[in-house]
Amino acid sequence: MPKEYIEGLARVEAREAKEAAELKVQKKVSKEKMEQQIADAVKLAVANSHTLQLASLDPDEQAETSSNIDVDWSKSSAQDITVFYPGTASIEWILGRKHGGKRAFSKGDRCVECHGEETDVIGQTIVSGESEKNLEPNVIPGKRGSIPVQIDATHDNEHLYLRFSWVDGEHAPVPFVEGGKMDPENPMKLAYMLATDDVEFADRAGCWGSCHADVDTMPFEPSGESLLNSDLAQRLNLNAGITKYIKESREKLEIKGRKKKPLGGWDKLKDDAEIQTVNDSGLFMDLIRYKSGTGEIEDGKILEKRDMHGGQGSEVEASLKAGTWSVVIKRKLRSDSPGDVNIEPGKVYNFGFAIHDDYSSARYHHVSLGYKLALDNPDAEINATQQ
Repeated sequence: MPKEYIEGLARVEAREAKEAAELKVQKKVSKEKMEQQIADAVKLAVANSHTLQLASLDPDEQAETSSNIDVDWSKSSAQDITVFYPGTASIEWILGRKHGGKRAFSKGDRCVECHGEETDVIGQTIVSGESEKNLEPNVIPGKRGSIPVQIDATHDNEHLYLRFSWVDGEHAPVPFVEGGKMDPENPMKLAYMLATDDVEFADRAGCWGSCHADVDTMPFEPSGESLLNSDLAQRLNLNAGITKYIKESREKLEIKGRKKKPLGGWDKLKDDAEIQTVNDSGLFMDLIRYKSGTGEIEDGKILEKRDMHGGQGSEVEASLKAGTWSVVIKRKLRSDSPGDVNIEPGKVYNFGFAIHDDYSSARYHHVSLGYKLALDNPDAEINATQQ
């Protein structure tokens, strides 16, 4: 091998190593700055002994109310998780040919094991439209690719308490929506899901198992006419389009898309008796969602569709203070309400969450990978410690 080639290769490798080191330092500084901003905002909220409850449609018009969630957060454990912009990546895409990690995932590897340290890079690549896999055909200029979030988790004998904190972003008007806001009523929405390992894909992908290529705003979303004419219209309440669902509710999922078959399985619905059996077996995802503008708190489940009724309910206190969001969610550990997952000592649950920031809706959100939640278990990423 020529000497000049070897020397040139060495120079390239040295330059790339230097650039990688500089990028690592920049990311570390940025993360430390974000963490300090969150810490300062959290201290301020605790010192003031009250929470700003978002009761107004305008985020700048917030009323002060007393906090009803009495928690000693010094007894909680904290975890930093970066949610990222997923574009049109669905569970079918994860299981398909275009995903390089398909084989590892199929063998049982968790998404976080491969991608846990690069979610910010993935999100920016997708949101910018620069992904070679073309995962975002509708680019929103200026939309951020990821959001670093701090989650504090604790519990007492009856309740689980989760506090989500993150820095608010700049408004990025959506060019293909009149007024630039998809959901003008709600500056922010936050949702989290829980599931046992019995729900397929939940152990590896968290809530991604409910995200399909044929749901609302995704690439294989069926036409409005197809929905209206479908004999499933009444069973699935298709007025709002296809909502999230899990594989257990379908006869099959189309993964390969051969002969131009649409991916997903919205129209492969099992009969009511089979779905009831699945439900009775606890094969669903427990879902809690908070809407900041309307103040609505929803507690439901995902099985054959997203059903935001029937759960035990939760308490939520949210604030936007010093440029930082803080959302506290309190829910009972045990419930006999339909669609609720009971959280018991000694067990581990699958956890995922999503943030719709900047008035976004549908798939234009930031999502987490799948993580583990448990009580007093340091091996779980979300370890809710005893009060």
